Amino acid sequence: MRNLAEKWPAAPDFDTATLNKDGVTMRTLGGLSQLLVSGNLTAWSKVSGLAGEGVGAGAVASGDRYMVRIARDRLLAVGEPPFSIAAGWHQAGFAVSVVDAGLLVFEIEGPGLAGLIARGTALDPGQASRSASVLFAGVSVLFYRFGDANRVRLHVERGFAPYLWEWLEQSAGL
Repeated sequence: MRNLAEKWPAAPDFDTATLNKDGVTMRTLGGLSQLLVSGNLTAWSKVSGLAGEGVGAGAVASGDRYMVRIARDRLLAVGEPPFSIAAGWHQAGFAVSVVDAGLLVFEIEGPGLAGLIARGTALDPGQASRSASVLFAGVSVLFYRFGDANRVRLHVERGFAPYLWEWLEQSAGL
């Protein structure tokens, strides 16, 4: 019987993986607390202390804690320190699910970033949208800028991370 595992490249060690190629630097970010929040987002904002509705694709997030908008009633709360809000249903009308292990975060920056974004998505990087959920390289990701206009973060389902990393390796600098 054929060993089909030989057909595919080994997945990178995402704890240490970095890529510097043709003006683009890519790395994975670990240690971020990620909470999927669904339901009454106004109530969530009051309980969490995070104001606003979250950033969408192309918008800039900053700080130790911020929100990324997915849909009208769904967002991803991201923070370097863990959140003190318990997972589960809250009587205020929202549910919280911990997705730290389910989503991997890629951070990409550098002067070649605009070309990489143009190859990865049809999104106009100069226009922000209300939702950060986009197709990037054929995979559903949460896409937003972080800190400044020359750095983006992609949250991708962990099962698609090896594919997206390989796509980024092959597409950087083309």
